Amino acid sequence: MIRRFLLATLITAPALLRAQRPTSMAGRSTVYAPHAMIATSQPLASAAGLEVLRQGGNAVDAAVAAAAVLGVTEPHMTGIGGDMFAIVWLAKERKLVALNASGRAGSLMTRETLAARGFRAGSQRGVMSVTVPGALAGWDMLLRTHGRRTLAQVLQPAIGYARDGFPVSPIIAEQWANETEFLKRDSAAARTFLPAGRAPRAGEWFRNEDLARTLQTIADSGIRTFYGGSIGRRIVNRLSALGGFVTLDDMRRNTPTWVTPISVPFQGYRVWELPPNNQGVAALEMLRILEPYDLKAMGFNSPAYLHHLIEAKKLAYADLDRFVGDAEHLDMKTERMLTDEFIAERRSHLDAARAQERVDPGPLRTQSETVYLSVADVEGNMVSFINSNYDYFGSGIVAPGTGFVLHNRGAGFTLTPNLPNTVAPGKRPFHTLIPGFVTRTAGGRDEAYMSFGLMGGGVQAQGHVQFLLNLFIFGMDVQSAIDAPRFRHYDGLRVALEPPLGDDVRAKLTAMGHVLIEQPTIAFGGAQAIIRLPKGYAAGSDPRKDGMAVGY
Repeated sequence: MIRRFLLATLITAPALLRAQRPTSMAGRSTVYAPHAMIATSQPLASAAGLEVLRQGGNAVDAAVAAAAVLGVTEPHMTGIGGDMFAIVWLAKERKLVALNASGRAGSLMTRETLAARGFRAGSQRGVMSVTVPGALAGWDMLLRTHGRRTLAQVLQPAIGYARDGFPVSPIIAEQWANETEFLKRDSAAARTFLPAGRAPRAGEWFRNEDLARTLQTIADSGIRTFYGGSIGRRIVNRLSALGGFVTLDDMRRNTPTWVTPISVPFQGYRVWELPPNNQGVAALEMLRILEPYDLKAMGFNSPAYLHHLIEAKKLAYADLDRFVGDAEHLDMKTERMLTDEFIAERRSHLDAARAQERVDPGPLRTQSETVYLSVADVEGNMVSFINSNYDYFGSGIVAPGTGFVLHNRGAGFTLTPNLPNTVAPGKRPFHTLIPGFVTRTAGGRDEAYMSFGLMGGGVQAQGHVQFLLNLFIFGMDVQSAIDAPRFRHYDGLRVALEPPLGDDVRAKLTAMGHVLIEQPTIAFGGAQAIIRLPKGYAAGSDPRKDGMAVGY
């Protein structure tokens, strides 16, 4: 009788069962290790980095080894056809250094040409979106400056997986399959990434022999083969045939840039981001705008709390559009965007009761997509590292025989004239990529506290802030701070909320003027973080991705 009643209930109330929201995104415990740690978005990459650490390599060596494997196992997100940025804590010197390895627009890429050909800022793919790939030069620079292993050595795990194959993991397989029609637009992309005419399914074996040969050539001959040599010629010839803008001289001239990270104090710590041409300043600006509010009293993910964060995000991102671009072309110093005067003016526009549809940038003062990984080694060195194709499979263009896609980072440019980010030959485009870092002062000296990041395009800066508030305002451990449900503001009034944020919260936000939209889990980003403990490390890895944190 009871069984019959339960069966009847299931038959008559399926909608009720489907309507139940999950209460959490959680699914993992914080990982602890005594000596070293790595957290990436794919298990084989984490394992490769861990092996480098166990064999005596340092955090830089492990980061590049893991990044190279991700280019094989997560090819829609990253690879040598993209760009990268890194923040590195040097334990012996007790200081942070940072590298901008984003490439520049080709010498043939002009505003007039793009406008005539219908360029779509923010969403352009195909040949009009391709700029010089900077990632490989960044890997090499990091290793030569602060690593212990050569590029040839750390490429070996990636070469092995590309040559011999690996089983594709579930979330990656789903995302890969969603890009099937896009990949079919380019014959070499389809041949490389759609074996048997489709994407590999979860658990299926995938090999990329072209990429194995490319990586082996780089290991044998160095990065000059990519930046001006045989591989570079293949890239340029393919782009030229399609009407692209990058020349072989553009490839030869590519050079990463050491930059000074920017920071703000927060809750007894100091939060660090990279300066333009990326969006790191927006995370710092959001933190400063939110400083005076009693966020804890509002309640975690309450309507009032979320509203304040969303409105702060709108203000900070309006400033990105106006003031951020290539560091050589700024018309206002980035540091001024974090001053008391500027922040007070921005905060004055935050309406505590009503969502704003349109937000203007702050006053000008002229005087003055993606994988993220984190590594920490036994000596205390820590690396915050991000590498990306921008959109899934970037531009969708593969130079025949190379095995990797070229990114579409040129989509980050604007055609609006006279802005720091207005497209021009040799200019670096605006970047969403932002590795983050946190330090603290102990005994009068700075020390590393946390390496962290969150991949996912425009969600990154707003995701950084949500993660940091979870950790420092609400006292969550590192994994719980990653697991907690997020919002993502898009434009105007449009906001997406993850499912655990309930109907009461949604109703109150709607009443305040926010327009709620539905988005898949991947839209909310994927985070990795490592915290340095008095002895050892603690780490978290996002359940929204396939990856893991692991140490020894």
